[in-house]
Amino acid sequence: MSESTEERFSGGVRASLRGAGAALALTWHTGPHLLIASGLLTLVQGTAPVVVAWLTKLILDLITTGIDPGRVLGLGAGLAGAGLVTALTPFASQYVQSEITRRVGLHSQDRLFRAAERFTGLARFENPAFLDRLRLAQQSGGETPSQVVSGVFSLASGTVTILGFLASLLVISPLMTLVVLLAGIPTLFVELRLSKARAAMMWRIGPVERRELFFRELLSSVQSAKELRLFGVGPYLRERMGRERAEANTQRRRMDQRELSAQSLLGLLSALIAGCGLVWAVLAAVESRLTVGDLSLFISAVAGVQNALGQLVREVGLAHNQLLMFDHYLRVTRAEPDLAVRADPVPVPALERGIEFRAVWFRYTPEHPWTLRDVNLRIPHGGSLGLVGRNGAGKSTLVKLLCRMYDPDRGAILWDGVDLRDMDPALLRHRIGAVFQDYMEYDLTAAENIGLGDVGILTDGGTTERRDLIRAAAERAGAHPIVADLPRGYDTLLSRMFFDMPGSEDDDGDQNGVPLSGGQWQRLALARAYLRGGRDLLILDEPSSGLDAEAEHEIHSGLREHRRGRSSLLISHRLGTVREAERIAVLDEGSVAETGTHEQLIAADGLYAHLFGLQASGYRSGSEPGAGPEVRQR
Repeated sequence: MSESTEERFSGGVRASLRGAGAALALTWHTGPHLLIASGLLTLVQGTAPVVVAWLTKLILDLITTGIDPGRVLGLGAGLAGAGLVTALTPFASQYVQSEITRRVGLHSQDRLFRAAERFTGLARFENPAFLDRLRLAQQSGGETPSQVVSGVFSLASGTVTILGFLASLLVISPLMTLVVLLAGIPTLFVELRLSKARAAMMWRIGPVERRELFFRELLSSVQSAKELRLFGVGPYLRERMGRERAEANTQRRRMDQRELSAQSLLGLLSALIAGCGLVWAVLAAVESRLTVGDLSLFISAVAGVQNALGQLVREVGLAHNQLLMFDHYLRVTRAEPDLAVRADPVPVPALERGIEFRAVWFRYTPEHPWTLRDVNLRIPHGGSLGLVGRNGAGKSTLVKLLCRMYDPDRGAILWDGVDLRDMDPALLRHRIGAVFQDYMEYDLTAAENIGLGDVGILTDGGTTERRDLIRAAAERAGAHPIVADLPRGYDTLLSRMFFDMPGSEDDDGDQNGVPLSGGQWQRLALARAYLRGGRDLLILDEPSSGLDAEAEHEIHSGLREHRRGRSSLLISHRLGTVREAERIAVLDEGSVAETGTHEQLIAADGLYAHLFGLQASGYRSGSEPGAGPEVRQR
């Protein structure tokens, strides 16, 4: 074994031990008494077979000698009691293990998502590898700790059983004890190799199974159902899904065949040793070197050692696989925050002077090209800045930096002269209101969809007061008439994924939720922004893209009033909606190409004038290819 291989092996052992320790600590935290009870039950399960074997030996010896019937009766009662304990202990152990699983599952889930909340930026959530790890952590976090605990106790139980039977064999024949013990070494070696091979196979087929999961969810998703049926691509995707499953099945089948061959050979070896041992024991009993009780104990001990050893090795393999999965959970919960937050962050004051981008450079990773290049911009206090540009110009990235979802690689973003990196991101975001183009559609009630704009309203204050605030925001966004017409008004579930919540004891609760149109959802998203009230900065990213012309005019009239005296950033593909901004910045390939008022930029006859002319021509005539009022530049 090379040094590097030894280092990897020892590192893997240390990681497994750390994982087992973390799993035990997590279980102890959720219920020490359950962990102790599980340990005691495991000890009983491990010693019971040895006790039964010894009681059987003593009874048989007394019967064959024909002395002390009272003692035989007492031992028989003890054997019956041991049998009763052996029969009932697994059920009690199963109940305790299930309760541990429930408690650990709840605690580990909360701990996992608390850890995810520490990632205050977007870098990890825009990283496919992290999302894959988070998914695996969700799967393993609730199940693995209890399974690891079960595995550890099973190992302890098996060890107790093996030691008890080996001690019993040692009393009968030291030589046969050595033979049985040595015979277990190949079993242990082969099973560990098989466990390692299975873990490697699971890692190899991971991407295959993830692709199968992707196709399966696509074929069963309500979001994709319309397009799949319109384009008739269901059979194609189903065939792709079948190919991925077949590939995974092929590799699993090969692993199963390998295990079958190895375990069959091990079974033959165990049977051969047990058979030879039995012949020796029978001959020894015939020659009176062993009693009938000794023969019974020998047979039970050999079978017990072989069964316990096989179970022990299988538990090692299962625990190894579980700890490999649990490592994803530990990596997420122990990961450092993605954005550095000062131990003594600067307070975020009410905006008085404005926000400044000063020589800002940014790229998502060192391998990516620069998304923003030497950006210098200013959003004045109480004023508005319009932001336009072609697709990929960097507008969305600029918004992410402004909300401190990322930090610049160079330069700084200043809030009244204070670097955003010196502030607590949560307190900064409390000062910002926004309507995003990719707004969320929550599978919750209409009231909750609006109330999430200021979650404190959902958790504080009286019900009537909360409802008044939510309704006022909905009225400003033009959403109140939509919500008022729903079956349960503001309590209507806006989803087809779940049943609506029952409104009374007489309600059977089987009403489907109500889906909304894109424009209706957009009004709810706008109501969320209105609910945040007088925030210092308002970001409007395509706030009316899904609305018709009349609704768009209504929305922008309301927003114009709402923005009065408040700093705002306006982003839109419809350049006519940003022309009223006090100043407009044109981004091109990550740099600020032009700035000025609408009139100044038109007079400059640059990129803004070109884009505005394309859209204006679409209104005048629909003959130009690609022209129209909604030409996408983002």
